[in-house]
Amino acid sequence: VQVMNTDPKCWWLTSYMETALLRAIWYPTTVASVSWQVKQTLKWAMETTGSDMNNLPFKLHDFGARGVSSLESASLGGMAHLVNFQGTDTIAALLAARQYYNADMAGFSIPAMEHATVTAWGKENEAEAFANMLKSFGEKGKILACVSDSYDIFHAVEHLWCEQLLEDVKQSGATVVIRPDSGDPESVILRLLAILDHKLGDEIQINAAGYRLLPDYFRLIQGDGVNPESIKSILSAMRLHGWAADNIAFGMGSALLQKLNRDSFKFAMKCSAIYNKGQWLDVYKNPITDPGKTSKKGRLALIKDKKGSFRTVGEDEVKEGENQLKTIYENGILLRETSFDEVRQRAEGGI
Repeated sequence: VQVMNTDPKCWWLTSYMETALLRAIWYPTTVASVSWQVKQTLKWAMETTGSDMNNLPFKLHDFGARGVSSLESASLGGMAHLVNFQGTDTIAALLAARQYYNADMAGFSIPAMEHATVTAWGKENEAEAFANMLKSFGEKGKILACVSDSYDIFHAVEHLWCEQLLEDVKQSGATVVIRPDSGDPESVILRLLAILDHKLGDEIQINAAGYRLLPDYFRLIQGDGVNPESIKSILSAMRLHGWAADNIAFGMGSALLQKLNRDSFKFAMKCSAIYNKGQWLDVYKNPITDPGKTSKKGRLALIKDKKGSFRTVGEDEVKEGENQLKTIYENGILLRETSFDEVRQRAEGGI
């Protein structure tokens, strides 16, 4: 991005804008980039285990609203995640996408239990709490998520979901997404899959790629301890043990929206040129103590080289029409509107 002052009486304005503009750019761009990278991991796991790629937009759910510093952060970060996925519990992100990018409904969610809606029933009535959720939302073709680790996740899956409530689940026609929310994510998921494999037996399917798939009425979602590394670890372990990635979705909270900063992808914004006494002069820093902090100098342009990669060059090196930078805002007028669908298309194309 390049900012140029158009009024010589306000020569200081570009530096004044730096804080606000950089802050507005680095945070959502970083969230979107982390989310995009997770999408590539999920895509790899789904393709290599023969999973249904139509489910990819809902494989990473935004659980991060409560873990950010402000409502504005939830709006910006949550909206950035929706560039890559369509699952979110961050309502502020939906409102922001509607207000600023004309997106009627950028994301979706499902009925989901929280611990209080289980524990309020008492430990001895855990099955009744699950049954009530199933009765309230378990309709044919519907999906509902049930957190099941309030007391003993392994007991809940083996004896409540796979025994006491199994026929009710089947009869409902719904998909119950079982959510563990404690313990080591990788080992817990593998143990739960082993329990489901044992209890459901012949109902476990083998897909065209040779990987095991739970019956349609059960899926898993891991929403605790989730980050790009743990997602890759869980999916790799599942693949190694013969399970398709379609069996699981993920919910990501603070690691998606909060555990990052301006240095995560080395965002910086510096003065690069000044017009003085009728000529443009280069402005840059080149510290001998850290060559990596040398800043770009001069009036700049962005081009695509022969390999299709972006490259920053001097403006005088560029032929007419080659500069990828386009004027968006000039002298109080917004020159180009961008829809949310356009942003999604760019991200999908790797731009």
